[in-house]
Amino acid sequence: MTDFFDDRFFLSPVSLFLSHAQLHTIYAHADRTYPDECCGLLLGNLTAGNKIVTDLWAMENAWDAAAADDLADDPHLNKTRRYWIAPQEMLAAIRAARARHLEIVGVYHSHPDHPAIPSEYDRQLAWAQYSYLIVSVPEGIASDARSWVLDDRHQFQPEPLLLTAPARM
Repeated sequence: MTDFFDDRFFLSPVSLFLSHAQLHTIYAHADRTYPDECCGLLLGNLTAGNKIVTDLWAMENAWDAAAADDLADDPHLNKTRRYWIAPQEMLAAIRAARARHLEIVGVYHSHPDHPAIPSEYDRQLAWAQYSYLIVSVPEGIASDARSWVLDDRHQFQPEPLLLTAPARM
């Protein structure tokens, strides 16, 4: 029997809003870094439960042997299968966002030659409050983007990704 007092029945779905230009910028970043994974942050605000992206913060993929060691991950994997945002870079981005009255609403990264579906590694390192925008980059051309959020069981669920119309002149 379904418990109708379960909080999940009363939560409205959250959507991630970004512009066509922002998505194009993320695609271009993914194309440039291929065959490595790109990564960056989605800056914006929460409005009526939705995440509104107002700026992007491209980050360097800092994955290296030290990151693999710190995370007890396979040391043979490289930037084509992993990304890492250096903690000092994340802190700088948080400070810059706060100074502009923004917050980090999500993280984006690419999956070279793989679908825009989170990996087990993505899930293990994900934070519940963020959206995770993943871009598929088959053969060096970004072609698909999907957004994901963690549920209360720390499992990824699809999040609606809504593109805002360009401003009219």
